Amino acid sequence: MIATNSIVREADTLKKEISLAIAAALDKKALDLVVLDLQGISSFTDYFLICHGTSVRQTQAIADAIEDRLRAEKVRASVEGYHSGEWILMDFVDFVVHVFTHDKREYFDLERLWGDAPHVAVEGAAEPVSRRRRKAMPKTV
Repeated sequence: MIATNSIVREADTLKKEISLAIAAALDKKALDLVVLDLQGISSFTDYFLICHGTSVRQTQAIADAIEDRLRAEKVRASVEGYHSGEWILMDFVDFVVHVFTHDKREYFDLERLWGDAPHVAVEGAAEPVSRRRRKAMPKTV
């Protein structure tokens, strides 16, 4: 069992919800998807799911897909930043989804900020790209 903010959920349920969010993001071609395990590091959530899109329209499509997929499972999120679309934060309590544009992901660099957090292997996602390699990559528009 996983206990967070007085909510107790079975690990399999949480795993299923994150898996649904990952699948929804990948269906919308989310780039460099990374899951950080914050258990024991953070008191406000257990996982971060971080990815980016090539445009505001794509980040919004990724967020919409995640929200629709989890709403079907009766799971709701508090969503911030949807209208600007450059950094969409979706708080599902036990995990938080961050959908960035490429520039905002580089600027905020959550992977570096939470560098102590172990990366969780994500089936179907590309290997995480280091900040140095990401900076050298051509920007996609």
